[in-house]
Amino acid sequence: MADPEADAQFQFTGIKKYFNSYTLTGRMNCVLATYEGIALRVLYFKIKNKKPTSVKAT
Repeated sequence: MADPEADAQFQFTGIKKYFNSYTLTGRMNCVLATYEGIALRVLYFKIKNKKPTSVKAT
């Protein structure tokens, strides 16, 4: 039988509750946060590098 201390070992609080390597949900949240960070950087550089079209003087 598992003792109560073993269950208390995985009682996370704060940000550790959502981002940890012990639970499947925590691992999934870490992966999703990583993918979102990469996607945001790609979008930022795509938008940043667009050059405005120049208007010719008539």
